[in-house]
Amino acid sequence: MNPDTLAQFSKDELIAQIEALTEQIDVLTKRVEALEAELGKPPKTPDNSSVPPSQGHKASGESEPKPKAKPHAGSHRPLHPNPTRRRNVLADRCEHCRADVRAVPQAAVHAYDRIEIPEIVPDVTRITLHGGVCPCCARRFKAAAPEGLEPGSPFGPNLRAFVLYLRFAQAIPFERLARLISDLLGLEISEGALANMLEASGSAFAHQTSLIRDRLLSGTILQSDETSARVGKKTW
Repeated sequence: MNPDTLAQFSKDELIAQIEALTEQIDVLTKRVEALEAELGKPPKTPDNSSVPPSQGHKASGESEPKPKAKPHAGSHRPLHPNPTRRRNVLADRCEHCRADVRAVPQAAVHAYDRIEIPEIVPDVTRITLHGGVCPCCARRFKAAAPEGLEPGSPFGPNLRAFVLYLRFAQAIPFERLARLISDLLGLEISEGALANMLEASGSAFAHQTSLIRDRLLSGTILQSDETSARVGKKTW
């Protein structure tokens, strides 16, 4: 405001203008003090404020060159302790000059394994029982079935154990289990046949369960966790 404008104000108007300016100066002074106080504080980080971790920044500093990593031999799969077969390969020519080295004594310098699974096909044993007519009693006879290969279910114990493992240890449902056996083994087994396998194995598991139960009850102490245990007609 220039002096000519101030000369037009009366005494009371000048006093009012001065009071208004004084209040404005007080407000600005407090804002300056607040800003100066903020400048003295450390910057806001996720550690000292509600700033999210994604907005945190590391302090800038002189970047030091990282030392070069030393080369290492690396990790390799250990050789199998009992390989199915071995194959020794002798060099016939030098890889540098192509000279014939077949007559040169050679020693093992590098060994490694190549692991593969064989083609999985069903191992099917066809049992044919022969018979005829007895010359003594004139009655027909038939050869007895070999032990373990009696007529009945065509599925052997290893296949049954494989089905039990996949069904209960891996929780594979019947439909997928039948498809898996067809895809991996080339063997068509219906879901009903799978269910019959599991049902037929129940007696063997029941026998083992009874042995475990008898062994537990024969002791003087039943080890258990905090869950209650039923002893006779009483809960302990």
